[in-house]
Amino acid sequence: MTYVSHADLGGQLGHGPVVDEPEDVRFHRAWEPRALAVNIAVGAQGRWNIDMSRRYRETLPDYAELSYYQIWLSALERLVIDRGLVGADEVVEGRSLRPPSPDARPPLTADRVDEAMRRGRPAERPAESAARYAVGDRVRITSDRPDHHTRVPGYVAGAVGTVERLHGVHVFPDTNAHDLGEQPQWLYTVVVDATDLWDDARAGQTVSVDAWESYLSPEPA
Repeated sequence: MTYVSHADLGGQLGHGPVVDEPEDVRFHRAWEPRALAVNIAVGAQGRWNIDMSRRYRETLPDYAELSYYQIWLSALERLVIDRGLVGADEVVEGRSLRPPSPDARPPLTADRVDEAMRRGRPAERPAESAARYAVGDRVRITSDRPDHHTRVPGYVAGAVGTVERLHGVHVFPDTNAHDLGEQPQWLYTVVVDATDLWDDARAGQTVSVDAWESYLSPEPA
């Protein structure tokens, strides 16, 4: 079955205007803070990682019809079922029908939330090899559309840019999202001329993309 990401919308037309909102507007409905809290609390059990949760969200067939936190909730329903935390019948009933599975980690209690959120889950890992590219190198971003989760935005596939920054070695999301291990790689910021991407871009406009090493190939001068 072909892998389809419904979340790769950058550069596409037809999705309506971008509505500018104040930075302190975080929720629009009374249930949304609870949806966020449930996601954080269940995710703290360590039954999946951030890339897995992104994979579940982006493959929701009704992604385009759902609001932001509806996407989070729908993906969480699939995750808790697939990872064996609850049964599909319990999701339908909205209650437990059998004893819960043992906690993998201590529950995330209210007094530990601030600390856990500040700590996060760092994705940087020790470097085991030298970076292939250096600042100033010209590189081409892969045009492959893999049959799995990836962090390559569709609108820069095949584009040529310049390495602007090295971020160290980080967990590789393409494998981490599919339970295939972290397989860390060097992570770079690549700057692409916007006129190479869109006909209506203005001279001097650029787009910065964070790209893992395997997404890149050297571009001859």
